[in-house]
Amino acid sequence: MFHKVVQVLPTSDYKVYIYFADGKIKLFDAKDLITKGVFKQLQDIDLFMNTCTVMNNTLAWDITGNYDPANCLDLDPEELYISCPEVEEPNVLNIRN
Repeated sequence: MFHKVVQVLPTSDYKVYIYFADGKIKLFDAKDLITKGVFKQLQDIDLFMNTCTVMNNTLAWDITGNYDPANCLDLDPEELYISCPEVEEPNVLNIRN
């Protein structure tokens, strides 16, 4: 089964709530990711928050602003599904500190 991401919700502490098509919600902590390679540019919290989206059926960052699935930073949805802990629906009032 291919796990499809349908929604993402970034937080101001470099985490992302990932909503999968099967109804599960997973929490991805990007603190390590943003210290590596092309992902270093996501250390800018505004860029991290404002470009976080769903592209290619997974968590992605639309750095160029063109919504071009071939030109984004995206992560493997299967790896996210397996490695990220399942969580409850977040309280959206506490997402941006």
